[in-house]
Amino acid sequence: MIILSILFLITAILYSSVGFGGGSTYLALLLIWGIPFYIFPVIALVCNIIVVSGNSFNYIRAGNHNFKLLIPFLIGSVPLAFVGGTLIIEKELFEILLFFVLSFAGILLLIKNRSYENNKILIKKISTFNSFIIGSILGLISGIVGIGGGIFLSPILFLLKADKPKNISTTASLFILVNSISGILGQLTKEIVFNEIIIYWPLFVTVMIGGMFGNYLNIKILSSRMLAIVTSLLVIFVACRMGLKIFF
Repeated sequence: MIILSILFLITAILYSSVGFGGGSTYLALLLIWGIPFYIFPVIALVCNIIVVSGNSFNYIRAGNHNFKLLIPFLIGSVPLAFVGGTLIIEKELFEILLFFVLSFAGILLLIKNRSYENNKILIKKISTFNSFIIGSILGLISGIVGIGGGIFLSPILFLLKADKPKNISTTASLFILVNSISGILGQLTKEIVFNEIIIYWPLFVTVMIGGMFGNYLNIKILSSRMLAIVTSLLVIFVACRMGLKIFF
């Protein structure tokens, strides 16, 4: 538990520094550690909520938010995150899905790392319909796998030049927060033993500390681009580790 807690701490620091919760990597670590399959989506989602709650508060307090951008995505994602959370899938399929989620997210984040420091962009408006469709797809994926979906939404928003980098980070954090709550409600429709979740409380404590420290790194010390590169490399490393476990 000590080593796993340290890895959760590092994950929370890196992910929170760029506005994410770390759900996908928490899941991969829990899977590699052999934690019972039926409880770790809830553990990862709770960790997500703990981390991005602090991020969201700090970003909003700093005035880096755009609720008009966020709301159409949430309208599409929230109900489908719940539906996805209620679905029961086999462990082998879950592992493959998570591997592709991590690989795609890590590569996408690495490719778009420069966007985190590009404030001189011509912002383009996304239609409400397109936002709804994108949100719906990400919500369903998030609910099934047990993540918040922000690690996909953020690069998409950068690609579409939807807003300034700091506002996109806030949008991703809030998207993760709301979808993680919806995903947990969906997961709770399944048979889950709460006593088995409570024993992992050290993970919740470490991600809370890591989330606060990561947010401090973003604001006070390191550049967002550097943090995005490090985070993407972590995601890709974990994806490779999972790929070795699944396919070899």
